[in-house]
Amino acid sequence: MRIDAHQHFWQTKRGDYGWLTPASGTLWRDYMPTDLAPRLAEHAIGQTILVQAAPTEAETLFLLDIAARTDFVAGVVGWTDFAAPEAAAAIARLAANPLLVGLRPMVQDIADPGWIAMPSLAPAFAAMISHGLVFDALVKPPHLPALLMLARRYPALAIVIDHGAKPLIAAGIMEPWRTDMAALAALPHVACKFSGLVTEAGENWSVERLRPYVDHLLAHFGAERLLFGSDWPVCTLAAGYPEWVEAAEALTAHLPGGEKAAIFGGNAARLYLATRGNTLSSEEI
Repeated sequence: MRIDAHQHFWQTKRGDYGWLTPASGTLWRDYMPTDLAPRLAEHAIGQTILVQAAPTEAETLFLLDIAARTDFVAGVVGWTDFAAPEAAAAIARLAANPLLVGLRPMVQDIADPGWIAMPSLAPAFAAMISHGLVFDALVKPPHLPALLMLARRYPALAIVIDHGAKPLIAAGIMEPWRTDMAALAALPHVACKFSGLVTEAGENWSVERLRPYVDHLLAHFGAERLLFGSDWPVCTLAAGYPEWVEAAEALTAHLPGGEKAAIFGGNAARLYLATRGNTLSSEEI
């Protein structure tokens, strides 16, 4: 089974997104399972990982409710306040729902690029490890040194970097992203989502413009630690769902079938679902 490891749903009337406003263009409307289902069917994608878009536990509960009612949503990456005194208890409470497979503070929106490595967050990360949750790292290149510190501090913490850490593709800049990502990839408990890259490349994106960045991720993470994701509907700012799937397939066309199967589903099943008791059978994967 193919798995989209990164997609979103939202309802604008909920009002807790912050970043989502009428100025967001085509994103300023509701996006729900009935909108995504035909696109998944068109590309033989059987399951998804639904990812938070608002820094509230209320939105996480909203997403968990959607997951419980939507066959194709295999798990939810939610949110809680890692800096709160009761963070460990909040994580335990959310983790009681087996559909919660990870948590994601919105690090890219936090002013301090070193926030993620603050020692005061230790109880939250200990709780993540205890409950078998994945830490989704929504970061940009300036956050990578702190993420490396965090990853070295917690070798038992499963870390998945979202969107390849949002390299500066539109500007054609590789460093220091290239060096920092290689250092993170050297740690076996760090994986990376092959998602969101068309948005970073902008409206004039092309497969060839993306290729140096994807090749770098493949060279260092390998096919066993890269996960395909769409970042739908955010990706529609640059490309529709079919265009991104076709681009992702073109960028991995040279790989053996088993490696492509890992990127397009097997890795997501192993990293997000196995530790939470939602394991797929080998036939399904």
